[in-house]
Amino acid sequence: MYRPRPFALDDASALHATIDSHPFASLISVGDAGPSAEHLPLLRQATTGDVLYGHIARANPLWQGGERDALAIFHGPQAYVSPGWYPEKRAHGRVVPTWNYLVVHAHGRLRFIEDRDWLMQCVDALTRRFEQGRERPWSLAEAPADYLDGLCRAIVGVELSVERLVGKHKASQNKPPATREAVRRGLRDDARCSADEVDILSGALPR
Repeated sequence: MYRPRPFALDDASALHATIDSHPFASLISVGDAGPSAEHLPLLRQATTGDVLYGHIARANPLWQGGERDALAIFHGPQAYVSPGWYPEKRAHGRVVPTWNYLVVHAHGRLRFIEDRDWLMQCVDALTRRFEQGRERPWSLAEAPADYLDGLCRAIVGVELSVERLVGKHKASQNKPPATREAVRRGLRDDARCSADEVDILSGALPR
């Protein structure tokens, strides 16, 4: 990933915060059949933070190729930035559109897991993560045991041992303060981003 100095994101807490808040990942690897791209939620292991885990369908041929190097891409907030927002447009007109965004690449070694207990813990963790905050959160306890057994036979766990995290936070950091403030106002007035997303896309670190 090309990372000009103003946009390089190396702060570990900000990288982790991006993964935690945007866990739906693109998992990229290369096997015997060539490049593969899968899309699935991946959670960070709470104890160490350097392992990502989730699951895929057993029918997915990805897991049959065995361990391999892989890349998980997590996309944070992103938005178009109009040159009409810039003070420079009125001063000299030498402005062009751009796109602000936050992305994290997790490089590591991918392995596949068939252990039933591991799979149950994985499904339970994913369920708890995405049901939290609901008025009546659903839990695995509500599903019949034989159904869950069948579920575990139909999936395979994926675990990415992270060797390197690389982030890019393109948020107009290379612009003068007046332009950055104009971008903030433009994003806010455009009403396509939440307040937190506006902050991140105009320079604040994810937290």
